[in-house]
Amino acid sequence: MNAFELLKPQPGLRVLITGAASGIGAGIAQAFLQAGAQVFICDVDGSAIDEFTAGHVGLHGCVADVGDPHQVDEVIERTRQALGGLDVLVNNAGISGPTGSIEELDPAQWERTVTTNLNSQFYFLRRAVPLLKETSERASIVTMSSVAGRLGYAFRTPYAATKWALVGLTKSLAIELGPSNIRVNAILPGVVQGERMDRVIAARAAALGITFEAMRDDYLRKISLRRMVTIDDIAAMTLFLTSPAAGNITGQAISVDGNVEYL
Repeated sequence: MNAFELLKPQPGLRVLITGAASGIGAGIAQAFLQAGAQVFICDVDGSAIDEFTAGHVGLHGCVADVGDPHQVDEVIERTRQALGGLDVLVNNAGISGPTGSIEELDPAQWERTVTTNLNSQFYFLRRAVPLLKETSERASIVTMSSVAGRLGYAFRTPYAATKWALVGLTKSLAIELGPSNIRVNAILPGVVQGERMDRVIAARAAALGITFEAMRDDYLRKISLRRMVTIDDIAAMTLFLTSPAAGNITGQAISVDGNVEYL
């Protein structure tokens, strides 16, 4: 098999994507569907799940709070029933968390951020890994971290703490699961165009007492390419990391960010 053949999409992959009724997760789901994969998604937004799955053949989904281990167990079982097994887990679900100085943060918001961004990944991994070992010969796990998983992020400490933790989780699992031929990599998106990033910029601008426009310009000045990345950029990297072309790539934290220099 030559290099070009390695890059061809793998039809028939069985893929589970968390937090995928909109945003980055939905973009990744669409990319896999276009490559001929079978895809199961979950999300906390039931109406978004219904709307998304209704318009795509080969797409299955259910409502779930990823912070609830019992609901996660149900997602894994429904995935097994719908797809007959699992080849790829994309642990994408996450929230932005609160913005504010450390002494002002609400402990409940801190706990919610940790539960949604970090604990949920453990809940899925503990149930998905046995399925990957049992039913897949091309198993791969993709963890969605963030550029805030390699850089400090003032006033966004709960978010940054979870995203750094996910890099450690990824590198440790790559060692643990390598002998089972399961590859584990993390993607670190930078400033991604869209409504979610607009909300983050607005919240940080308010915390710093500046305008939205000034805050947005400040973000762009910190990026070597002076532009945001797109959801398609993240989806393309996910497809690559789960393709034969990435067969010897594991334990890596790969930034897709235009080179964010600092936050």
